[in-house]
Amino acid sequence: MPQEEPSSPLTVPTQAAGAPVAGRAHPGGGDGGFPADESDVKVVDASLRAKSAVIMRAGLLMLSSGTGASRVRELMDRVAESLGVRCRADVDLVDIDLTVTDGAELFTEIASLPSTGVNTERMQLMNGFVDQLSRYRAGLTVGEVFGLLDEIERHPGNYHPWQHGLASGCACGAFVFLLGGGPVEMLCAALGAGFGNFSRRRMSAIKLNHFAAMILSVIVGGLVYLASLSLLGALVPGVDASVHQAGYIGALLFVIPGFPLITGGLDIARFNFASGIQRLTYAFAVIILACFTGWIVAIAVGFYPSEFEPQGLSAQLTCALRLVMSFVGVFGFSVMFNSTQRMCLAAALIGMVSNTCRLELIDLASMPPELAALVGATISGLLASVVGLRFTMPRISLTVPSIVIMVPGLYLYRAMYFLGEFNAVDGLSWALRAIIIILCLPLGLCIARVLTDPSWRYDGGRRRA
Repeated sequence: MPQEEPSSPLTVPTQAAGAPVAGRAHPGGGDGGFPADESDVKVVDASLRAKSAVIMRAGLLMLSSGTGASRVRELMDRVAESLGVRCRADVDLVDIDLTVTDGAELFTEIASLPSTGVNTERMQLMNGFVDQLSRYRAGLTVGEVFGLLDEIERHPGNYHPWQHGLASGCACGAFVFLLGGGPVEMLCAALGAGFGNFSRRRMSAIKLNHFAAMILSVIVGGLVYLASLSLLGALVPGVDASVHQAGYIGALLFVIPGFPLITGGLDIARFNFASGIQRLTYAFAVIILACFTGWIVAIAVGFYPSEFEPQGLSAQLTCALRLVMSFVGVFGFSVMFNSTQRMCLAAALIGMVSNTCRLELIDLASMPPELAALVGATISGLLASVVGLRFTMPRISLTVPSIVIMVPGLYLYRAMYFLGEFNAVDGLSWALRAIIIILCLPLGLCIARVLTDPSWRYDGGRRRA
């Protein structure tokens, strides 16, 4: 889900095997997370505690980017290998339990993030840091290594809150077209999602509770959709607000928790069950709260999850517009994940192909939406593997934005609406259809990784960056 980047990682009291360690280590602040007298020591010659601090700091920064536990552990292993030690890390949604050994002694510490978030550019920066550490480790001091990590942590976001609002508005407006909506629904959804995401960014900037900010932003998005639709109905002849209620869900889609949904499934596929279950639990908590809030607003204003009016377009024009809207939607979601322009463009091109293929398979081949989602996610994964390796981009930064647009937000909203109306049959029917599609998305990425990555294809296979 597009989210604010969490604040600086915190390390809680550390403990070394065989000897107590006084005080706290705080990466990036205070003593810098390492003994002060080791600042000028070569990092390869530093104490086990200093090397552990480097590994932990790198892991926390990678975890704060929103990637899965498997990728965090791989990065920490590479850092440990560069420093001449071995490590074992238990990684959860916001916690890391790290043990480092040099063969003679052990050092253990536990660290946590204050919240979760997404920052795809940070993934790329951390990959560059590991490559730089591996290449120049013999000449880098402990202080210089922490200086590099400080630069990554302080690296500013690529976009302002108003740009996030604009991106979410364009993405959700395009999303509504792909669901079957027309110009009126697209415009109102774009305004609702734009103002909703802008308000969420502003609330997160003042450190408002994560879930409270999400709930309030959904309310803003829903009310702006209602106000926009009412205004169009009053000012534009022929616009009947009562027949454009179906696009209401588009104003709420900016809270789709794409990253935890997908990385949770990938973590489970890699036997990281603790992290996978936590990520999926968090994702479904966000979905339930968002849908419940949207249902309350809909009940208050008398909205009903009706069907979209027929678009009245030819098959050729529909396909062409799907390509355009898929590109716009994925590009917008990539912006909300703080991707660079290059990453946004690559993800948008991948999503343009995979999502259009998915929709065309449903229309032309009468393929079930669930199977079409599996095929679309697999196509995204295969294309991302090619692009990511060729242009050194994290694959997860390409795959998640390209398949977030496949998440069945409309199904989830309808499930909550009907369940809120005690219509269990329709509610459970929509919920089951949504859950199956959601399960198919990470499964499609897993299939692509198995086909392209030996470390996924074989137990103990060769690891790839």
